[in-house]
Amino acid sequence: MLSVLSNPTFRAFYLAQIASLVGAGLATVALGLMAFELAGSAAGAVLGTALALKTLTTVGLSPFVTAWLERFSRRSVLIGLEIARGAVIFLFPFVTEVWQVYVLIVLLHSVSAGLVPSVRATIPDILPDEKDYTRALVLTQLSYDMETVASPLLALLLLSLVPLDGLFIVAVAGFFVSAALIASVSLPAQNPAVGLGVGARAVKGLRIYLGTPMLRCLLALTFCAATASAMVLVNTVVLVQSELGLEPKATVLAIGVFGVGSMSAAVLIPRLLDRFPERVVMLAGACLCSGGLGAGAAITGYATMLLLWLSLGSGYALILTPAGRLVARAAGRSDRSVLFAAQFALTHACWFIAYLTAGMAGATVGIAFTFAILAAMSAAGLLVAALVWPADHAAVAAVVSDDRREQ
Repeated sequence: MLSVLSNPTFRAFYLAQIASLVGAGLATVALGLMAFELAGSAAGAVLGTALALKTLTTVGLSPFVTAWLERFSRRSVLIGLEIARGAVIFLFPFVTEVWQVYVLIVLLHSVSAGLVPSVRATIPDILPDEKDYTRALVLTQLSYDMETVASPLLALLLLSLVPLDGLFIVAVAGFFVSAALIASVSLPAQNPAVGLGVGARAVKGLRIYLGTPMLRCLLALTFCAATASAMVLVNTVVLVQSELGLEPKATVLAIGVFGVGSMSAAVLIPRLLDRFPERVVMLAGACLCSGGLGAGAAITGYATMLLLWLSLGSGYALILTPAGRLVARAAGRSDRSVLFAAQFALTHACWFIAYLTAGMAGATVGIAFTFAILAAMSAAGLLVAALVWPADHAAVAAVVSDDRREQ
């Protein structure tokens, strides 16, 4: 798995991802703690709304921003967007009202709407061999999971040295380090299809995505993963600090345990994909998410909650780690950026629904009933996925990129 790091371009690019993820992770932890300071027991509703605004911005802008950015140098785009994210995060320590959080969230994720698809579309261009790309996907998922674990632990350390605002300042440094690492290497040029405008390119990515059975299945399975992660990210602070009466450090640890579960599953992905098709691995992950949420109402204490968060993290990784393989397989190089942008936008629509439901339900009907609602939503996604992408998927018509056909 580590052999792909011998590629100097991918190595620098991967380190840039890690620096960026640490920055984003610290900002996420700080945002949760800030929400509790501003809103108290209503912090779940604040976080749910903020995360819903994040996903709504992504859904609306990502296909069009990414299509527009294709005309510029890939390296310049990535450097500029990382610096822009750091500039927005720098403003968070000056927030005094909840509405200001919402404004900054929209600004931040207007930038991320172009950054994340561009990053994801770059990796298969750096590593065109599918086995190498799979290893890179696992490393990328591990970096996301390590960020989930390391960022809370780093936040705990920093909070013992600096006030809450200091977390945002360190997050800014992470984005600037990422920009510097990207600037240190040459990246493959973008190769967009000629003759299409921004709107037509964005629509083409959406058409390819929604016309491909395995990608429609991926969308339904992502909905399962979204319900699990939404429960963790939105309601951990409420469950731990309001219902269980524990300290903020227990909140940070619980979110870290979710990351440990995801890492534990992610390291198994290469071996699992050697033995089973992606569909089987991802459906198993959806079962873990649905079953875990269904068992959530039975939480009796902090230890039980940590075990459940571990299980939800495992299901989350089994769904999302192989996702890039499916997207890259469905697109030729000329359509890769817009297809990843369609993936980013459509799957964030899933997070929009999940975050909003988790936040509002947690604030109005209680945590136990929120588990039941999200479990039902996750089970519905699992059922749709199993029906949309049957085992004999070759019998299902697909609309794919002009120079690639579903195998």
